[in-house]
Amino acid sequence: MVKDIYLKEANELLDFIERSPSRFHAVDEMGKILSEKGFKELKINERWELEKGGKYFTTKNDSSLIAFIAGTDEVGNGGFRITGSHSDSPAIRIKPNPEMKVEGKELKLNTEIYGGPILYSWFDRPLGFAGRVTLEGDSPFEPESVHVCIREKKCIIPSLAIHMNRDVNTAFGPDKQKDMLPLLSSIEETVNGFDFKKMLAEELDVESERIIDYEISLHDMTRGQILGMNEEMISCSQLDNLAMAYASLIALSESEAGVATKIIVVFDNEEIGSQTMQGASSPLLGAILERIAIALGGDRENYIRALENSFIISADMAHALHPNSPEKHDPTNHPVLNGGPVIKMSSNFRYTSDSESATVFELLCKKVEVPVQRFVNNSRERGGSTIGPITAGQLGIRSVDIGNPMLSMHSIKELAGVADHHYLLEVLKEFYR
Repeated sequence: MVKDIYLKEANELLDFIERSPSRFHAVDEMGKILSEKGFKELKINERWELEKGGKYFTTKNDSSLIAFIAGTDEVGNGGFRITGSHSDSPAIRIKPNPEMKVEGKELKLNTEIYGGPILYSWFDRPLGFAGRVTLEGDSPFEPESVHVCIREKKCIIPSLAIHMNRDVNTAFGPDKQKDMLPLLSSIEETVNGFDFKKMLAEELDVESERIIDYEISLHDMTRGQILGMNEEMISCSQLDNLAMAYASLIALSESEAGVATKIIVVFDNEEIGSQTMQGASSPLLGAILERIAIALGGDRENYIRALENSFIISADMAHALHPNSPEKHDPTNHPVLNGGPVIKMSSNFRYTSDSESATVFELLCKKVEVPVQRFVNNSRERGGSTIGPITAGQLGIRSVDIGNPMLSMHSIKELAGVADHHYLLEVLKEFYR
């Protein structure tokens, strides 16, 4: 049977994801949790004055976050202990000027695909709107950004009846421009008078003329659930990768100051390659680490030394053995749900783990009596990658790629293990101890 503490922690994760329908909301929620735990918010464009043992966090573009507890020793000696994850998930985003009428009788919205979602999982379910709206400010270079989540005005992407799509169960591939457009209304008066910006303005109680642009995506309206014969599984949207971001956040927020500077970084845009100013390929993490070193009394020499004394856990969800497609997995390295966190390996370094960094993580698991698993791609499968190789390649810090095992990755409803969430929390807490 699943322990009560496991269920408590899993439900707290579901609560967090429910409050985080977009990456902007997720970063905002993390900031609130950190503030409640005594972390002070810093602005990237202001001068930093840090104290050893102090707790701080900062954000970039509302969608990436770095939080840290400053080390008590000279930064070159203590180094950095970092857990890296990402805030974004595959999604369906609303385009500008999205209103599309069908013979004046039905209203749908124009969309584009973000990342690589499993498209068929988005059909025939209630969808809401969430994201960021940007308003005109006092200066062209200082617009005002606000977050919005609309749950009352739902839309839906209807599937085509099997009678008109006989290949739907054999060879149907959704057309991203044609088939993934949500239906919003079939009331003629609404169809002819609807304006998407006006809907946002009403929700935000602002004049629609102030809305210059927006980054709004559809989001799942069905709350995540605990399921399974023994309540051992988590079914929820955005587990990849909010489950990892949240676990690292809780582990850091419950940690105390120590010799090393303890850090979490939650990047945006991992799902589309990280090539943005708030992504893992940007100078963001390196610049923050150097600023920490300098603000704590060090110099460039201390910073370079600190990198050599540092370690990164790149935390991104891993593939569990699929019960209906075991042949897709490696014959001897196929993690299972609730079998413990997974060390991800690749001889071509699609993941950054090597034998030394993998050993570090496995010994951390052993120290807190947590089971550990290995994942290697079936040699016929290309597989994915993570922020791990990017950050390790930029900073030269020892790094391991890990993640909790899951099924249905990139579906609107993903599946993970209740016990695995507890296991990872324990390991990350030990990492920061």
